[in-house]
Amino acid sequence: MEHIKRYHAARMQVNGRDLLIEGPISGADLAALSFDEGLKAFRIPDMQHKALIEIADLPEGRIIVAREGDHVLGYVTFLYPDPLERWSQAKLPDLLELGAIEISQSVRAGGVAKKLLEVSFLDDAMEDYIIITTEYYWHWDLKGTGLDVWGYRKVMEKVMGSVGMIWVATDDPEICSHPANCLMAKIGKRVPQESVVAFDNMRFQNRFLY
Repeated sequence: MEHIKRYHAARMQVNGRDLLIEGPISGADLAALSFDEGLKAFRIPDMQHKALIEIADLPEGRIIVAREGDHVLGYVTFLYPDPLERWSQAKLPDLLELGAIEISQSVRAGGVAKKLLEVSFLDDAMEDYIIITTEYYWHWDLKGTGLDVWGYRKVMEKVMGSVGMIWVATDDPEICSHPANCLMAKIGKRVPQESVVAFDNMRFQNRFLY
């Protein structure tokens, strides 16, 4: 499958700061930007910066960033699911995972997450993919936001829902391990039916015959 990436950008004001939301950007362009110290939800900022540069240069990898000048304050990633996760089992070339979305505390609650997703889905090529996100409560910044797991999940559902992603059922053990965890997905308009069936088969692998 040919991975087409069309660049899009938008501007927004948050707390008096002028942010450029842009992408997908290349690894070289991302390497030339500084990375905010508040972006530490998944690993220390320097390591996460390097990881995003590698993702950006993958054939299917997409990185959309929110930056003030040359300083990255937020990002969202799209790439193939981890080979160790069930979502990679069918090896679907048209299934991408929204792997991470992270916003620095300094511009949080300003609509940056929604704008990152909006710019991501401006690319018509996204209609060729099933886009999934696996939401696990242990990745959520409950301390920084002051929300409980249900409040945070409500926020995540609202943000993801802003681009048409919906909650979908699954019997995946990791997702089922806590009721606040969830799988969300958006199926592009041009995704073939056989890919949709393969995705459904991955969602449910513990069916019983009666």
